[in-house]
Amino acid sequence: MMQPCLKWAAPQIFYPFGSAAGDTRNAAVDDGSSSVIPLLSPFLFFGRRYQQIYVNNNGHLTFNQASSQFVPYSFPANRSQDIIAGLWTNLDNRARGVVSYHQYTNGSVLTRATLDINNHFQNLTFNASWVFVATWDNVAYFPNTSTETSFQVVLISGSNFSFILMNYGDIAVTVHPVEAGYDTVNSIDYFVIPGSNSGSLIPNLKTSSNVNVPGRWAFRVDGGHISKAPGIFYPFGSSGDTRNAAVDDGSSSVIPLLSPFLFFGRRYQQIYVNNNGHLTFNQSSSQFVPYSFPAYEGQDIIAGLWTNLDNRARGVVSYHQYTNGSVLTRATLDINKHFPNLTFNASWVFVAMWDKVAYFPNTSTETSFQVVLISGSNFSFILMNYGNIAVTGHPVEAGYDTVNSFDYFVIPGSNNGSLISNLKNSSNVNVPGRWAFRVDSGHSTSKKYVIGLRVRISSVFDLTQYENIAILQQV
Repeated sequence: MMQPCLKWAAPQIFYPFGSAAGDTRNAAVDDGSSSVIPLLSPFLFFGRRYQQIYVNNNGHLTFNQASSQFVPYSFPANRSQDIIAGLWTNLDNRARGVVSYHQYTNGSVLTRATLDINNHFQNLTFNASWVFVATWDNVAYFPNTSTETSFQVVLISGSNFSFILMNYGDIAVTVHPVEAGYDTVNSIDYFVIPGSNSGSLIPNLKTSSNVNVPGRWAFRVDGGHISKAPGIFYPFGSSGDTRNAAVDDGSSSVIPLLSPFLFFGRRYQQIYVNNNGHLTFNQSSSQFVPYSFPAYEGQDIIAGLWTNLDNRARGVVSYHQYTNGSVLTRATLDINKHFPNLTFNASWVFVAMWDKVAYFPNTSTETSFQVVLISGSNFSFILMNYGNIAVTGHPVEAGYDTVNSFDYFVIPGSNNGSLISNLKNSSNVNVPGRWAFRVDSGHSTSKKYVIGLRVRISSVFDLTQYENIAILQQV
């Protein structure tokens, strides 16, 4: 007797789709696309406002033209187009499955989108006015016609807010190149869902998430929350940085220094940039709970903002070192301004950057800061530059500590997660957001070159008033 056919049940996270939802179906064409779809409401995507979209059979959305590309670009692609990739790979809806789409401006789908966005982004008060749902339902890979892969890309907007939900059902393994996430013009903003660029790992998309909803990834994409890097920041990112892997509690590999760095009497030839916001010299560190300085440990540590960060979920950790060019000129000017009793010429600069990195597990948070090491002759300095710093309930620490804590410094207020947003405004050199330290000499250095001290202040807000900063000046 023939067994009854069991209908596949879409995951509950999926928005309505198919004929019951009134979807428009793409033609069953190899590497095909929808025709141009006029949007019933403009969609703001990282500062660009779109009135149209294309749903491409190979698992991605484009705005300016259809795409027959079946081999995905590797993000960041540094190309001239915006792309949203639910699961960009070599799919074939001729053999199996349906690609369809529908947009909404009223009704229960908007109510659901409003609830979802306010749940996933709890610091907003949002009302959805438009939703676009693109669904790849049980679509096969080419030429494996027996495979089935199901996912959705949901665009949601209201006022000047824009969001993407990526919902994943059963995803078959594949040998094809794959990519899930988004990329923008010149890759100014991009995101790759961890593991989505490995065909053997993509079934895990059904259980992974950045919003604690298995199978769902959510992103705010209007660009309103993207802040320009502060003017105090040294170049980073597209300036040629080396990026750390997006690994929980990860680190760079050992970084040979192009010039030795003298740190309180010890001369180092290497360094590690740790994802959790600190630098170490002798070995990498996966420690996500910072030591409280003075820690009286057996190592030297520089903590830009040592806490439980997660660059898998959001943001980039990167570094770059310089031995010539405009960055050295800038460092020379900065150090002579901050330490006017010296005549200094920078010969080497190392910039470590944490750009819009999330706290674990609060994937909607963004925190940006730099640690800049500068040396020349026998002088060594650290600049700590702070941008937007999200509050956190995690233990935090910013400053430095040395072997046996002979020399150490804690930036006031930096060990309180509810106050660290004020790092953007505090300073010891009259430059809001910057802390500067001379760090070459041992703890026996003359007081004329004081590099750090502990003081008791009633509030970190005291440091935002320049007349109160004098007690912490480097002299």
